[in-house]
Amino acid sequence: MLIKSANVLITGGASGIGKIMGRMALEKGAKALIIWDVNQEALETTMAELSSRGRVYIYKVDITNSDLVAQTYQQIKQEVGAIDILINCAGIVRGNKTFDQQTVQDIRLTFEVNTIAPMVIAQQILPDMIARNRGHICNIASAGGMLSNPKMSVYGASKWAMIGWSDSVRIELQQMKSNVHFTTIAPYYINTGMFNGVHSSIFPILKPEPTAKKILRAIERNQIFRGIPFGFHFIRFWQAILPFRVFDFVFGTVFGIYHAMDNFTGRK
Repeated sequence: MLIKSANVLITGGASGIGKIMGRMALEKGAKALIIWDVNQEALETTMAELSSRGRVYIYKVDITNSDLVAQTYQQIKQEVGAIDILINCAGIVRGNKTFDQQTVQDIRLTFEVNTIAPMVIAQQILPDMIARNRGHICNIASAGGMLSNPKMSVYGASKWAMIGWSDSVRIELQQMKSNVHFTTIAPYYINTGMFNGVHSSIFPILKPEPTAKKILRAIERNQIFRGIPFGFHFIRFWQAILPFRVFDFVFGTVFGIYHAMDNFTGRK
């Protein structure tokens, strides 16, 4: 779906990859950019930076509050109009503890932000898209939702769930013969600060600008699934043909992926 002349809503759009995609959407000629974020100061800064490029609307939204999500969406329909493209970008990671050290609060919050909130937001917006037979929802998952990784078990689980949900709805829309599309994105670690301290010896940490460009290109091409870098598309192939312990040795020891989170600090 073309971004030009579209109303684009990005959650978590006041920082990181979401902010970059917002800027690029305006540069592509988006009719309006709607940003949801929990950080009011970041929202205002982003609006000041991007408003010269086009129409920008900001809303402080805690996406774990389903009532506020519904209320804000109704407000947007009145103030901006129908949403053509939704990018579920907001996400969190709660440290690099092993699972036995996780708290129930961290588990719940991770799933509420990374998995449940995108579902709730899509549930609000999708019926209107289906009624108009037009729209696109892009869900930013993670390569961590394709490859098990120690010290990020809860985060990985939340992204595995997101990938399963996102692709299932994509098939439902396909069976409806709807012109509404879903794209699932599974990027490796992106250098935006969220995963500060991560070390990767084989696969390079992704640069934000090219990654944002690839995500928007996937939306415009109605691409079903996009792993970034491209090599991550083959993870499932290797999981299928290699014995578990051989897979663990190759990806965990040789590639060093199982130790990537050892020195994680995250965004302060």
